[in-house]
Amino acid sequence: FCLMAAPGKVAAFRLPPLPTIGEIIKLFRLKALKQLSQNFLLDLRLTDKIVKQAGELKNAHVCEVGPGPGGITRSILSAGVEQLLLIEKDARFIPGLQMLSEAAPGKVRIVHGDILTYKMEKAFPKHLKKNWEDEPPDIHIIGNLPFSVSTPLIIKWLENVSKRDGPFIYGRTQMTLTFQKEVGERLTANPGSNQRSRLSIMAQHLCTVENCFVIPGQAFVPKPEVDVAVVHLTPLVQPKIQQPFELVEKLVQSVFQFRRKYCFRGIETLFPEKGRLKRTEQLMMTADVDPTLRPFQLSMSQFRNLCNVYRKMCDEDPSLFVFNYREELRQKRKTRSLLGSTGQPEQTEEENQL
Repeated sequence: FCLMAAPGKVAAFRLPPLPTIGEIIKLFRLKALKQLSQNFLLDLRLTDKIVKQAGELKNAHVCEVGPGPGGITRSILSAGVEQLLLIEKDARFIPGLQMLSEAAPGKVRIVHGDILTYKMEKAFPKHLKKNWEDEPPDIHIIGNLPFSVSTPLIIKWLENVSKRDGPFIYGRTQMTLTFQKEVGERLTANPGSNQRSRLSIMAQHLCTVENCFVIPGQAFVPKPEVDVAVVHLTPLVQPKIQQPFELVEKLVQSVFQFRRKYCFRGIETLFPEKGRLKRTEQLMMTADVDPTLRPFQLSMSQFRNLCNVYRKMCDEDPSLFVFNYREELRQKRKTRSLLGSTGQPEQTEEENQL
């Protein structure tokens, strides 16, 4: 590698001449696997644009998730990072990434592993830690995520944000990630939008979420059936709903179970059959939420009120939080079948939806 600098300026890092990403794919006979929902991004102008959304990366520490053949990896290295941690599950990509590592001595660390189980708590030097109230640390997570892993991964990371552990043990670590366009729209959807969902509430109550730009599907190899959104997330100093992650997730998930019905229908599933109606009314009245609103019409402050009141109800009756509506339905079906109630329909509409 060569370090070139004008007099009085900090030397800029330049990668030496390397095979193109297309040539790397041919050289190592790499093929995107449909079952892993892999899609390669070969246009370095687009990978540069993704990396630019992360902000200033000069001397930063970066974790790239699923680098594949290394397109985004090159753009990250060209941004002048201090250290780059690559986490790649697919062993076929490791030789090509090692080639990049050799071209940037001392800068790249490759981990052959699964990001869903990798322990991020020890991924970066301790001296980078910042207090939660401070500016975000000089640590970034960047990734062109396979569609199959993107939603479970962002939910896992949002839980880490809530608990300030995992990659957020260092402070408010920023994330720049790709999602299916529809998922990107859900992450940023406002009240009243048809895309408003559980993901909208869980992401926006914990992070500032910015839908940066959309990459057309034809830019990827092989071309996916959908376009791809680049989303930037920065954890908030104070979450908008100050309740445990599991409680918020349970309530939000319940509300959106019947997204086309009035919101009280989903709220009902938080309570056992005995006293269900009374408790649902109590929750909605105390939280001052109109029961005839649809789930996607509820504002963040209305979700906050619902969570706060539900928390009080759970504190008064701890059995409430462990109540499982689906399990109650299963038991009812089991009882029906034991009694041989053949005259009744096998499943209600709600049971089918669930």
